[in-house]
Amino acid sequence: MRYLRQAFDLYINSSIHVAVAVVCFVVISIVENNFQISLDLLAFIFFSTITGYNFVKYAGIAKLHHSSLAGNLRIIQIFSFISFLALIYFAVQLSVNVLLATGILGLLTLLYALPVFGNSRNLRSLAGIKIFVIAMVWAGTTVFLPVINAQQLLSQSTLIDLFQRFCMVVVLTLPFEIRDLIYDSDSLETIPQRIGIRKTRIFGVILLLLICLIEIFQQQFRSYSFLSLFLVCVIIGVFLLRSRERQAKYYASFVVESIPIIYLGIVLFMKYVLPIVVY
Repeated sequence: MRYLRQAFDLYINSSIHVAVAVVCFVVISIVENNFQISLDLLAFIFFSTITGYNFVKYAGIAKLHHSSLAGNLRIIQIFSFISFLALIYFAVQLSVNVLLATGILGLLTLLYALPVFGNSRNLRSLAGIKIFVIAMVWAGTTVFLPVINAQQLLSQSTLIDLFQRFCMVVVLTLPFEIRDLIYDSDSLETIPQRIGIRKTRIFGVILLLLICLIEIFQQQFRSYSFLSLFLVCVIIGVFLLRSRERQAKYYASFVVESIPIIYLGIVLFMKYVLPIVVY
Protein backbone atom coordinates (compact mmCIF):
# COMPACT_ATOMS: atom_id res chain seq x y z
CA MET A 1 0.00 0.00 0.00
CA ARG A 2 2.88 2.38 0.79
CA TYR A 3 4.33 1.93 -2.69
CA LEU A 4 0.95 2.56 -4.27
CA ARG A 5 0.63 5.79 -2.29
CA GLN A 6 4.12 6.86 -3.35
CA ALA A 7 3.30 6.08 -6.99
CA PHE A 8 0.09 8.09 -6.72
CA ASP A 9 1.94 11.04 -5.16
CA LEU A 10 4.44 10.85 -8.01
CA TYR A 11 1.57 10.87 -10.52
CA ILE A 12 0.13 14.02 -8.92
CA ASN A 13 3.38 15.87 -8.21
CA SER A 14 4.90 15.22 -11.63
CA SER A 15 1.90 17.07 -13.17
CA ILE A 16 0.70 14.05 -15.16
CA HIS A 17 -2.80 14.41 -13.75
CA VAL A 18 -3.11 18.08 -14.63
CA ALA A 19 -1.76 17.33 -18.12
CA VAL A 20 -4.47 14.69 -18.59
CA ALA A 21 -7.06 17.28 -17.50
CA VAL A 22 -5.79 19.82 -20.03
CA VAL A 23 -5.83 17.24 -22.82
CA CYS A 24 -9.42 16.33 -21.91
CA PHE A 25 -10.44 19.97 -22.33
CA VAL A 26 -8.73 19.96 -25.74
CA VAL A 27 -10.59 16.81 -26.80
CA ILE A 28 -13.88 18.42 -25.72
CA SER A 29 -13.14 21.38 -28.02
CA ILE A 30 -12.29 19.01 -30.87
CA VAL A 31 -15.40 16.85 -30.39
CA GLU A 32 -17.82 19.76 -30.05
CA ASN A 33 -16.44 21.44 -33.19
CA ASN A 34 -16.26 18.19 -35.15
CA PHE A 35 -12.54 18.64 -35.81
CA GLN A 36 -10.34 15.73 -36.75
CA ILE A 37 -8.41 14.31 -33.80
CA SER A 38 -4.72 15.22 -33.99
CA LEU A 39 -2.61 12.90 -31.86
CA ASP A 40 0.41 15.12 -32.50
CA LEU A 41 -1.44 18.12 -31.05
CA LEU A 42 -2.69 16.16 -28.04
CA ALA A 43 0.76 14.74 -27.31
CA PHE A 44 2.35 18.17 -27.74
CA ILE A 45 -0.10 19.78 -25.30
CA PHE A 46 0.28 16.89 -22.84
CA PHE A 47 4.07 17.14 -22.66
CA SER A 48 4.01 20.95 -22.80
CA THR A 49 1.72 21.02 -19.77
CA ILE A 50 4.02 18.73 -17.81
CA THR A 51 7.06 20.77 -18.79
CA GLY A 52 5.40 24.11 -18.04
CA TYR A 53 3.89 23.15 -14.69
CA ASN A 54 7.06 21.48 -13.46
CA PHE A 55 9.13 24.43 -14.62
CA VAL A 56 6.98 26.75 -12.52
CA LYS A 57 7.33 24.45 -9.50
CA TYR A 58 11.05 23.95 -9.73
CA ALA A 59 11.80 27.55 -10.55
CA GLY A 60 10.94 28.00 -6.89
CA ILE A 61 7.94 30.19 -7.52
CA ALA A 62 5.07 27.91 -6.55
CA LYS A 63 4.99 26.80 -2.95
CA LEU A 64 5.20 23.04 -2.61
CA HIS A 65 2.91 21.79 0.14
CA HIS A 66 3.48 18.03 -0.27
CA SER A 67 6.34 16.61 1.76
CA SER A 68 6.28 13.50 -0.44
CA LEU A 69 7.71 15.57 -3.28
CA ALA A 70 11.18 15.75 -1.77
CA GLY A 71 11.92 12.07 -2.21
CA ASN A 72 10.65 12.06 -5.78
CA LEU A 73 12.28 15.30 -6.86
CA ARG A 74 15.06 13.68 -8.85
CA ILE A 75 12.67 11.35 -10.65
CA ILE A 76 10.37 14.26 -11.52
CA GLN A 77 13.28 16.34 -12.83
CA ILE A 78 14.35 13.52 -15.14
CA PHE A 79 10.76 12.96 -16.24
CA SER A 80 10.37 16.69 -16.93
CA PHE A 81 13.47 16.68 -19.12
CA ILE A 82 12.15 13.68 -21.08
CA SER A 83 8.80 15.48 -21.45
CA PHE A 84 10.63 18.54 -22.77
CA LEU A 85 12.36 16.42 -25.42
CA ALA A 86 9.01 14.85 -26.31
CA LEU A 87 7.31 18.22 -26.74
CA ILE A 88 10.10 19.28 -29.13
CA TYR A 89 9.56 16.13 -31.18
CA PHE A 90 5.80 16.69 -31.47
CA ALA A 91 6.25 20.44 -32.04
CA VAL A 92 8.05 19.64 -35.29
CA GLN A 93 4.90 17.86 -36.49
CA LEU A 94 2.67 20.93 -36.02
CA SER A 95 2.02 23.99 -38.16
CA VAL A 96 3.83 27.29 -37.74
CA ASN A 97 0.60 29.01 -36.70
CA VAL A 98 0.08 26.54 -33.84
CA LEU A 99 3.66 27.05 -32.70
CA LEU A 100 3.32 30.85 -32.83
CA ALA A 101 0.17 30.72 -30.69
CA THR A 102 1.89 28.31 -28.32
CA GLY A 103 4.82 30.72 -28.11
CA ILE A 104 2.53 33.47 -26.84
CA LEU A 105 1.05 31.15 -24.23
CA GLY A 106 4.54 29.95 -23.32
CA LEU A 107 5.65 33.55 -22.85
CA LEU A 108 2.83 34.07 -20.36
CA THR A 109 4.04 30.97 -18.51
CA LEU A 110 7.57 32.35 -18.38
CA LEU A 111 6.34 35.73 -17.14
CA TYR A 112 4.30 33.85 -14.52
CA ALA A 113 7.36 32.00 -13.24
CA LEU A 114 10.44 34.16 -13.82
CA PRO A 115 11.24 37.36 -11.89
CA VAL A 116 11.19 39.67 -14.92
CA PHE A 117 9.53 42.67 -13.29
CA GLY A 118 10.99 45.08 -10.80
CA ASN A 119 12.00 43.87 -7.34
CA SER A 120 12.30 40.27 -8.64
CA ARG A 121 8.57 40.04 -9.22
CA ASN A 122 6.61 38.00 -11.76
CA LEU A 123 2.99 37.71 -12.90
CA ARG A 124 2.24 35.29 -10.07
CA SER A 125 3.35 37.78 -7.45
CA LEU A 126 1.35 40.70 -8.88
CA ALA A 127 -1.67 41.30 -6.68
CA GLY A 128 -4.90 39.67 -7.74
CA ILE A 129 -4.03 38.40 -11.23
CA LYS A 130 -2.54 34.92 -10.63
CA ILE A 131 -5.79 33.03 -11.12
CA PHE A 132 -6.63 34.95 -14.31
CA VAL A 133 -3.23 34.29 -15.90
CA ILE A 134 -3.72 30.56 -15.26
CA ALA A 135 -7.22 30.69 -16.75
CA MET A 136 -5.98 32.61 -19.80
CA VAL A 137 -3.27 30.05 -20.55
CA TRP A 138 -5.65 27.09 -20.05
CA ALA A 139 -8.39 28.67 -22.19
CA GLY A 140 -5.98 29.64 -24.95
CA THR A 141 -4.42 26.19 -24.99
CA THR A 142 -7.65 24.21 -24.93
CA VAL A 143 -9.81 26.38 -27.20
CA PHE A 144 -7.58 28.37 -29.57
CA LEU A 145 -4.96 25.73 -30.35
CA PRO A 146 -7.48 23.13 -31.64
CA VAL A 147 -9.10 25.83 -33.82
CA ILE A 148 -5.77 26.96 -35.22
CA ASN A 149 -4.62 23.38 -35.75
CA ALA A 150 -7.83 22.68 -37.71
CA GLN A 151 -7.08 25.79 -39.83
CA GLN A 152 -10.39 27.37 -38.91
CA LEU A 153 -11.10 31.08 -38.60
CA LEU A 154 -12.04 32.59 -35.26
CA SER A 155 -15.81 32.84 -34.93
CA GLN A 156 -18.42 33.96 -32.45
CA SER A 157 -18.71 30.35 -31.31
CA THR A 158 -14.97 30.19 -30.63
CA LEU A 159 -15.03 33.40 -28.62
CA ILE A 160 -17.95 32.14 -26.55
CA ASP A 161 -16.13 28.84 -25.97
CA LEU A 162 -13.04 30.81 -24.92
CA PHE A 163 -14.99 32.92 -22.45
CA GLN A 164 -16.76 29.88 -20.99
CA ARG A 165 -13.52 27.93 -20.65
CA PHE A 166 -11.80 30.93 -19.05
CA CYS A 167 -14.57 31.27 -16.47
CA MET A 168 -14.66 27.52 -15.84
CA VAL A 169 -10.93 27.38 -15.13
CA VAL A 170 -11.24 30.37 -12.80
CA VAL A 171 -13.91 28.51 -10.80
CA LEU A 172 -11.89 25.27 -10.85
CA THR A 173 -8.94 27.21 -9.40
CA LEU A 174 -10.93 28.69 -6.51
CA PRO A 175 -10.75 25.50 -4.33
CA PHE A 176 -6.95 25.71 -4.66
CA GLU A 177 -6.95 29.35 -3.58
CA ILE A 178 -9.20 28.53 -0.63
CA ARG A 179 -6.84 25.68 0.33
CA ASP A 180 -3.79 27.91 0.00
CA LEU A 181 -5.11 30.67 2.26
CA ILE A 182 -2.88 29.40 5.05
CA TYR A 183 0.17 29.39 2.75
CA ASP A 184 -0.16 32.40 0.43
CA SER A 185 1.38 35.73 1.26
CA ASP A 186 -1.14 38.51 1.86
CA SER A 187 0.55 40.47 -0.93
CA LEU A 188 -0.87 38.04 -3.52
CA GLU A 189 -4.38 39.33 -2.81
CA THR A 190 -6.05 36.17 -4.06
CA ILE A 191 -9.84 36.19 -4.39
CA PRO A 192 -10.44 34.43 -1.01
CA GLN A 193 -8.00 36.83 0.65
CA ARG A 194 -9.79 39.86 -0.73
CA ILE A 195 -13.45 38.88 -0.30
CA GLY A 196 -13.41 35.88 2.04
CA ILE A 197 -14.34 32.24 1.51
CA ARG A 198 -18.13 32.69 1.55
CA LYS A 199 -18.11 35.43 -1.09
CA THR A 200 -15.57 33.47 -3.11
CA ARG A 201 -18.06 30.61 -3.32
CA ILE A 202 -20.81 33.04 -4.37
CA PHE A 203 -18.51 34.54 -7.01
CA GLY A 204 -17.80 31.07 -8.37
CA VAL A 205 -21.49 30.15 -8.51
CA ILE A 206 -22.26 33.38 -10.40
CA LEU A 207 -19.58 32.52 -12.96
CA LEU A 208 -21.03 29.02 -13.38
CA LEU A 209 -24.51 30.48 -13.99
CA LEU A 210 -22.98 32.90 -16.52
CA ILE A 211 -21.26 29.99 -18.30
CA CYS A 212 -24.61 28.22 -18.73
CA LEU A 213 -26.49 31.38 -19.66
CA ILE A 214 -24.10 32.43 -22.40
CA GLU A 215 -24.46 29.03 -24.08
CA ILE A 216 -27.77 30.21 -25.55
CA PHE A 217 -25.84 32.71 -27.70
CA GLN A 218 -24.04 29.95 -29.56
CA GLN A 219 -24.69 30.10 -33.29
CA GLN A 220 -25.50 26.40 -33.28
CA PHE A 221 -27.28 25.54 -30.05
CA ARG A 222 -26.89 21.82 -29.34
CA SER A 223 -28.89 20.21 -26.58
CA TYR A 224 -26.17 17.67 -25.73
CA SER A 225 -23.60 20.46 -25.36
CA PHE A 226 -25.86 22.50 -23.09
CA LEU A 227 -26.81 19.51 -20.95
CA SER A 228 -23.18 18.41 -20.65
CA LEU A 229 -22.15 21.95 -19.72
CA PHE A 230 -24.96 22.25 -17.18
CA LEU A 231 -24.11 18.94 -15.51
CA VAL A 232 -20.41 19.74 -15.19
CA CYS A 233 -21.21 23.20 -13.81
CA VAL A 234 -23.38 21.55 -11.14
CA ILE A 235 -20.50 19.21 -10.28
CA ILE A 236 -18.02 22.09 -10.10
CA GLY A 237 -20.45 24.07 -7.94
CA VAL A 238 -20.80 21.20 -5.46
CA PHE A 239 -17.05 20.84 -5.06
CA LEU A 240 -16.59 24.60 -4.78
CA LEU A 241 -19.22 24.86 -2.04
CA ARG A 242 -17.53 22.00 -0.16
CA SER A 243 -14.08 23.62 -0.35
CA ARG A 244 -12.43 24.46 2.95
CA GLU A 245 -9.09 25.86 4.08
CA ARG A 246 -8.24 22.48 5.55
CA GLN A 247 -9.11 20.02 2.82
CA ALA A 248 -8.33 16.37 2.37
CA LYS A 249 -4.89 15.97 0.83
CA TYR A 250 -6.12 15.08 -2.65
CA TYR A 251 -9.35 17.11 -2.68
CA ALA A 252 -8.07 19.87 -4.96
CA SER A 253 -5.00 18.30 -6.52
CA PHE A 254 -6.79 15.13 -7.65
CA VAL A 255 -10.57 15.27 -7.24
CA VAL A 256 -11.14 18.84 -8.49
CA GLU A 257 -8.55 18.43 -11.24
CA SER A 258 -10.41 15.30 -12.36
CA ILE A 259 -13.48 17.34 -13.33
CA PRO A 260 -12.27 17.97 -16.94
CA ILE A 261 -11.93 14.19 -17.29
CA ILE A 262 -15.50 13.74 -16.00
CA TYR A 263 -16.63 16.53 -18.35
CA LEU A 264 -15.17 14.72 -21.36
CA GLY A 265 -16.91 11.52 -20.30
CA ILE A 266 -20.24 13.37 -20.07
CA VAL A 267 -19.78 14.98 -23.50
CA LEU A 268 -18.91 11.67 -25.17
CA PHE A 269 -21.85 9.95 -23.49
CA MET A 270 -24.31 12.69 -24.43
CA LYS A 271 -23.15 12.92 -28.04
CA TYR A 272 -22.49 9.31 -28.97
CA VAL A 273 -24.07 6.92 -26.45
CA LEU A 274 -27.32 8.54 -25.32
CA PRO A 275 -28.78 8.93 -28.85
CA ILE A 276 -28.28 5.20 -29.44
CA VAL A 277 -29.91 4.31 -26.11
CA VAL A 278 -32.85 6.66 -26.67
CA TYR A 279 -33.54 5.78 -30.27
